[in-house]
Amino acid sequence: MATSAHVTTQQQVEAANASGRAPVVFVHGLWLLPNSWDRWAGVFEEAGYAAISADWPGDPDSVEEAKANPELFANVSIGEVADHVQSHIDALDRKPALIGHSFGGLLVQILAGRGLSAATVSISPAPFRGVLPLPISALRVASVALRNPLNKHRRAVPLSFEQFRFGFANLADEDEARRLYDEYAVPTSGEPLFQAAAANLNPWTEAKVDSANVDRGPMLILGGDKDHTVPWAITKAAYKQQRDNASVTEIVELPGRSHSLTIDEGWREVCDLALAFVQRFTT
Repeated sequence: MATSAHVTTQQQVEAANASGRAPVVFVHGLWLLPNSWDRWAGVFEEAGYAAISADWPGDPDSVEEAKANPELFANVSIGEVADHVQSHIDALDRKPALIGHSFGGLLVQILAGRGLSAATVSISPAPFRGVLPLPISALRVASVALRNPLNKHRRAVPLSFEQFRFGFANLADEDEARRLYDEYAVPTSGEPLFQAAAANLNPWTEAKVDSANVDRGPMLILGGDKDHTVPWAITKAAYKQQRDNASVTEIVELPGRSHSLTIDEGWREVCDLALAFVQRFTT
């Protein structure tokens, strides 16, 4: 059964425990909601897993509600989201596989570093402490929030269609980009962007990953070569932070793919790569 934005994460956790199936927890990033994983959840359910699309604190039930109430997203930090998702993981009877995109890709690395993952797929992960490249296109996307200090705590940050087109759907045609924007794009908390931007200047930052934990588990890092928000240089730098872990660590560059790779017309290719990796290490 595919998950839905109208089925709470707690209900999905309860259903996973009742099913006895191996759980897979999906974690979304900025400007998206759990519904961005609905098709992925369906694929993993058909493969025999119990799919859980984790919410962030304050996530509403629908894109429509999110756009009508942007204040719901203000003032949520990376650490608060990580702890919130961990509370769902702690309620599971079995250690799950974790799959995340963008800031969700960073979050699943944080959670894997806490020893909470059976297998992790981190897709176009947001930068964290130790990841040094900051390409111009990534700074342009982040500047939507960073250019106004009030966005750090007090405001939710929406994307205009033009900003979404540049940051997510730069390879899509006008019609697909508009469909993705209308179907998925919501305002977001600006604080994680400030935290990631300052991670290498702040030794106490929440944007940090324990890549050395021997209980981290196997990890696959995926990224697109045409991604403006998390360019390949950032994805590769994240892999370099993880590759010395005792567990399996792999990286795959996806040619001709942008930041919308989990939701656009080519989503199934990425989903199948993630599924194959998870199947290697879970039952």
